[in-house]
Amino acid sequence: MLQIHNSLTKQKERFVPIEPGKVSLYVCGMTVYDFCHVGHARVMVVFDVVSRYLKDSGYDVTYIRNITDIDDKIIARANENKETIQALTERFIAEMHQDADALGVERPSAEPKATEAIAEMLAMIETLITKGLAYAADNGDVYFDVSEFPGYGKLSGRNIDELRAGERVAVNEAKQDPMDFVLWKAAKPEEPAWDSPWGRGRPGWHIECSAMSAHCLGKQFDIHGGGQDLQFPHHENEIAQSEGAHGCQSVNYWMHNGFVRIDDEKMSKSLGNFFTVREVLEKYAAEVIRYFILTSQYRSPLNYSEEQLEQAKNALTKFYSALRDVDIDKTVGWQQDEEYGKRFKAAMDDDFNTALALSVMADVRQALNKAQEDKQVEQQQYFAGLLVSFGGVLGLFQQNAASFLAGDNDDAAQIESLITQRNEARADKDWAKADQVRDELATMGIVLEDAEGKTTWRKA
Repeated sequence: MLQIHNSLTKQKERFVPIEPGKVSLYVCGMTVYDFCHVGHARVMVVFDVVSRYLKDSGYDVTYIRNITDIDDKIIARANENKETIQALTERFIAEMHQDADALGVERPSAEPKATEAIAEMLAMIETLITKGLAYAADNGDVYFDVSEFPGYGKLSGRNIDELRAGERVAVNEAKQDPMDFVLWKAAKPEEPAWDSPWGRGRPGWHIECSAMSAHCLGKQFDIHGGGQDLQFPHHENEIAQSEGAHGCQSVNYWMHNGFVRIDDEKMSKSLGNFFTVREVLEKYAAEVIRYFILTSQYRSPLNYSEEQLEQAKNALTKFYSALRDVDIDKTVGWQQDEEYGKRFKAAMDDDFNTALALSVMADVRQALNKAQEDKQVEQQQYFAGLLVSFGGVLGLFQQNAASFLAGDNDDAAQIESLITQRNEARADKDWAKADQVRDELATMGIVLEDAEGKTTWRKA
């Protein structure tokens, strides 16, 4: 049975959906004012795999990933660029989709935008005020009253008194308590604003997800995911808002993926130590990036380095090399395999352990290589089909093996011509000429592989 590590209880728990056969999944998405970095890519890939595996396990999955399209950073960037907020956000939504598509990330069931859910946010804020959990301040802001929600801190394990002691309130601060957080911000000159019972303004960040998740999935849903950095205060505040408004537990399982780290620091735009997906795609195939992300169990830190990406590239190359020139049996389903299929399921049922799942797949690759050595055609076809079936869950092996191994190479015709020249030289026993051609191909970054009288090539 599937076990999920619940960030709320700090332990693995058997997954039991609210409605049998169906799964409701909400993931905090991007704030769209810049290109996605590798940390964002990890969130997208991790929960894409979660969604894929649940679907492959027979569940009807409703996957919601929101888009934050109004925010202080968005306003600042639009002003800096001298463009409208809508033009900025629409452009980077398109860029986000381009990156996600390149990484093989399936589109969620829906991607609600914050600016399209203002009515739901206002209704939730009004409910919180009515219940005595929020208050309108004299400056036009509306705040959540943390002191009125006894469970505050239960997700992050933080002590509210200790948190309060570490906070300071500015002289003109309208909060009643330094821990209170904003639900509605009073309008500022030349900033976007909407009408509300408390005057024109715009929503705070935390209320967006509480309102959108409830609107799309209901007052209680199965899984809420996001990066570890969102655990506090964002998800802590979501719990306070949602449970305060609805009077029930809002989420059954909280999932948080670990940080992508560079030199022992979290990769983030605020620290300036990030690589965008576009930058990495200039050097590595998108599937290599995806494979790299999956080499670590999602809760563990992921150490970004050229060395790690090279290792991912080499590992993926081995898989595609094994799949090349094999007539793949596409009727094979991993669920029916008594040996490798059960091991793969055990790995994925153990809190989506993709690192262990990849090791199972490496064993299948070895079995495929052995079948090729022994010229066992049916076994070759079966093991190749099994690999592709596993790959469907992880979003791997979705392209032609020869195309992957060739890479984005505009010199294919020249390469094929040189290989022909080399083969002719070898046939004439002109070994010096053959070696000269091989060396020329090597300088082009091309690796030749001779097997059973046939020469194939791949990008180094």
